[in-house]
Amino acid sequence: MDIYLIRHTQTATDPGLCYGQSDIALADSFPDEMASLHDKLPEFDDDCTVFSSPLTRCLQLAETFSDTVITDARLQELDFGEWEGKRFNDIDAAVLQHWTNNFVTAAPPKGENFEDLYQRTGSFWQDLLTTEAKQVLVITHAGVIRALLARALNLPLANSFQLRIDSGSAHKLRQADDYLYIEYINL
Repeated sequence: MDIYLIRHTQTATDPGLCYGQSDIALADSFPDEMASLHDKLPEFDDDCTVFSSPLTRCLQLAETFSDTVITDARLQELDFGEWEGKRFNDIDAAVLQHWTNNFVTAAPPKGENFEDLYQRTGSFWQDLLTTEAKQVLVITHAGVIRALLARALNLPLANSFQLRIDSGSAHKLRQADDYLYIEYINL
């Protein structure tokens, strides 16, 4: 099975906005970014399975790959709770620093920590690996891709943010003979 983890393209937000599970629009550059992403990827088989986060910024991209997209809430970005829609600069600096230093186990108020995201996406991953698909696209978010790659590479979760996940990037994994290979990251 070839598995492509794809991050949504740029969003129509200002830098510094906390928008994990907020449903925000894509930037006006979406058509160009989408075309560039398609150019980087191979032609997919007609029976390629496409999964997507239900958030518009992922679903809009997923629908350029298939008319039959399967949405899965487990593929949503980290829930920032009370920080959703706030600018990071407007969050108490000491509270934000504590979260930054302990993001694996510390959660924003009424949100989730990275361990929660890792467990949620792990459930999706286990289901995915039991499918019979030959090609799978997973259109999702940077945090989700980091969590899935950390799982695939058996990385300590605190190290997962060393993986750069650009907007509109693709990451290819191959499951073969009960072994998972990483073919490329951040294409």
